[in-house]
Amino acid sequence: MTVKIYHNPRCSKSRQTLALLQDNGVEPEVVEYLTTPPSAAELKDVLAKLGLGPKDVLRTKEAKEEGIDPALDGDALIEAIARHPRTLQRPIVVKGAKAAMGRPPESVLDIL
Repeated sequence: MTVKIYHNPRCSKSRQTLALLQDNGVEPEVVEYLTTPPSAAELKDVLAKLGLGPKDVLRTKEAKEEGIDPALDGDALIEAIARHPRTLQRPIVVKGAKAAMGRPPESVLDIL
């Protein structure tokens, strides 16, 4: 089963999570989400797998810098994150019907 990581190579937690996966024999599909952002539909699917809402994966400082209305929620916020991918928390690892946030990196081991 394919493992996918939404990765930002400039983020230390993202690099640590990728290394942790590789150290555990997993060669994930790496999606550099800043250059290949997920669509709103993909984000919605990932959120369902995480069991989280869009506010739970929003980087508030970046959202403010991008001018995203803090009152947004639901599909409107998902659309805003899709348009401004740097506002997405990282890394996120997906395997099948499960997903985990790599904060701390070891938390992704639960879905492997």
